[in-house]
Amino acid sequence: MASSDTTDSRAGSGAGAAGTGTITTAVPARLDRLPWSKWHWTIVIGLGTVWILDGLEVTVVGNIAGRLSEQGSGLSITSAQVTGLAAALYVAGACVGALFFGWLTDRYGRKRLFLITLAVYLAATAMTALSFQSWWFFTFRFLTGLGIGGEYAAINSAIDELIPSKYRGRVDLIINGSFWLGAIAGSLLSVLMLDTNIFPADLGWRLTFALGVVLGLIILVVRRHVPESPRWMFIHGRGEEADALVSSAEERITRETGRDLPEPAGEITIHQRTSIGFGIIAKTVFGDYPKRATLGLALFVGQAFLYNAITFGFGAILTTFYDVPTGHTGYYFAVIAAGNLMGPLLLGRLFDTWGRRPMIAGTYIGSGLLLFGTAWLFGAGHLSANTLTACWCVVLFFASTGASSAYLTVSEIFPMETRAMAIAFFYAIGTAAGGITGPLVFAKLTESGVVDDTVLAFCIGAALMTVAGVVAAFLAVPAEGRSLEDIATPLSAAKPSAPEASATSTSTAPAT
Repeated sequence: MASSDTTDSRAGSGAGAAGTGTITTAVPARLDRLPWSKWHWTIVIGLGTVWILDGLEVTVVGNIAGRLSEQGSGLSITSAQVTGLAAALYVAGACVGALFFGWLTDRYGRKRLFLITLAVYLAATAMTALSFQSWWFFTFRFLTGLGIGGEYAAINSAIDELIPSKYRGRVDLIINGSFWLGAIAGSLLSVLMLDTNIFPADLGWRLTFALGVVLGLIILVVRRHVPESPRWMFIHGRGEEADALVSSAEERITRETGRDLPEPAGEITIHQRTSIGFGIIAKTVFGDYPKRATLGLALFVGQAFLYNAITFGFGAILTTFYDVPTGHTGYYFAVIAAGNLMGPLLLGRLFDTWGRRPMIAGTYIGSGLLLFGTAWLFGAGHLSANTLTACWCVVLFFASTGASSAYLTVSEIFPMETRAMAIAFFYAIGTAAGGITGPLVFAKLTESGVVDDTVLAFCIGAALMTVAGVVAAFLAVPAEGRSLEDIATPLSAAKPSAPEASATSTSTAPAT
């Protein structure tokens, strides 16, 4: 039985394993005051690299859509089925995986689940490479999405709980933005793999998926060294382990920098528990934080429609309207992927300095307005394949930063005990609304070959991004530089504050 009212300025080391005691811990403050170090780089590399795989995966499918539909590919499938049905099934799997694995992440820990979800992804991707019928391809696209969806909840939870508050915004955005590094690789890889002078039509696309499996296995080995979240540990009755983990990191960083660490800013008293029910999570997110829930939904729906539609459909636009050969679409996609990657890299720091509200609102509204302009130019016939790609590159420079900030937002504005499920829920609902509908609608519109239909698809995405930006301008939480426990008091805290009242009263607080 855990000891009651144990006080320890370090981590509440008197807590027992049952998770029913009360501890006073400085673990959050100790983590937040750490300077950037090699220990943090281990976390970034171990967790962030999977987004490279996700980008590789999604981009390859979009670029090989034309090849899969050609005679001799080894599959009886149409391009619209790849960019529409297969894309929707991938996203549907991600929604289911986010909810299922998100619940397990809050219950059994971040590390266990980000290893399991990567294993699911690897197995399903390997099976996709062996597809011999369209139903097999569709089935394993769903299961691949299942693993990726679980990754979103487990990894974003771990990132925010391990990274110091001073760097949390930029690190979260850059890690989520690394998706586009994979997209660049996927685009260029598809050019090579679709070259029938090098690989037969029925082999190149299979080898592309197989390469994703090899890279994933390397990441799995690296990820084994990423620690469990100490924040999750001390709430779930593992206070001594949390203390030991943070102490080890402190010792390493002190040796690395040659300087003593400053004293932690404060402590928090926690009533430990082993699990949180769905009912409590739902009541907390929607009952205690209705404004934040509205914000999360708006951000996810907007970015999900835009990105899932365009990511899966850009190659089809190039081949349908500009007669770009299927083997060359990867070059164009590499350019817009570079624009996507540069957004979080160059703008991420501003989320920690200028602040969350102006940056989230600005990136969403800015990308929406730029996309409206692109739609007008496209409809008027002023764009070529090259200039359309250039326009998209500019649009997505801002849109990718905003989309990454959606994950950052929902992972930091809700209490610790609900974090993974909150990420999973908003990802699933937003992606179901925009990510499943988007590819299906977009594939239908672009398949028609009618310019006005594609303009309509552009305008829908632009409108949703703009509306989400307006919502953020009013409801975004000023979380920059603040401890997660300050932004949203843990449900397990001994003296929780009134959430909405606290959010309102701190909305103008300066970053620290």
